[in-house]
Amino acid sequence: MKAYRMNGAGNAFILIDARDRKRPLDLPPAWIEGLAADLPFDQLLALEPDASSDARLRVWNRDGGEVGACGNGTRAASWLMFEDRPGEALTLNSLGGPMAARRRADGSTEVDLGPARLDWREIPLAREMDTVRLDFAVDLPDGGRLEGPGAVSMGNPHAVFFVDAVEALPLEEIGPRVEHDPLFPERVNAGFAQILDRSSLRLRVFERGAGLTLACGTGAAAALVAAHRRGLADREAVVIADGGRLPVRWDQAGHVHLSGPVELEGEVALPGF
Repeated sequence: MKAYRMNGAGNAFILIDARDRKRPLDLPPAWIEGLAADLPFDQLLALEPDASSDARLRVWNRDGGEVGACGNGTRAASWLMFEDRPGEALTLNSLGGPMAARRRADGSTEVDLGPARLDWREIPLAREMDTVRLDFAVDLPDGGRLEGPGAVSMGNPHAVFFVDAVEALPLEEIGPRVEHDPLFPERVNAGFAQILDRSSLRLRVFERGAGLTLACGTGAAAALVAAHRRGLADREAVVIADGGRLPVRWDQAGHVHLSGPVELEGEVALPGF
């Protein structure tokens, strides 16, 4: 079993390759929090054996909570698997559902994150609401107000606000208030998107359990879906995160596809392993 430091467009991971283990990893939240203090990361990933796919991908945020999906983490894990196996396609199972990946001609990896889930119960929300534009707002310190985000689940919940100038927002202050609002019983990833044109968006995401990160793959997917549902963007666009550019495509069958850069930074030693 080996562990690696990786990143996808700056989204930082520790990935444990546990495909040779017979039993799932047992990682206490306190151990994960301690690891994050020593080896800072946004998400901890683990590849484990799976009977119905090429591997099972598990994801924990740095607060120790296990979550259903991580788009950039899926890209990073798939890229690592392609490096040591033949073939141009693979499948992964996760808490958020099955996902497929393919190796592109340029050596990068594109992942099919599965269908965008749009019903209020699938997000989930605490009460019935139109997810194109939620009846929800957050106050800004300067007296302004952000209203009506779109809601999308990509195996994890997202609320996406459309704003005029994303760089000007105090996300470290307002992000936690959105994340922990009672409307979102499983908390929520708070996205703030600025539409540049119909094929490009500028996005910053305050992730539940991780805070403000350089990129969020499922957040990029959710932002495109929410923007298209509002008539603000086409079904395919480049989402520009702090850490890089993430091409996203929402196909006619409802599945969302994500690609972008991956970097393998090196092998790391984990305490207790």
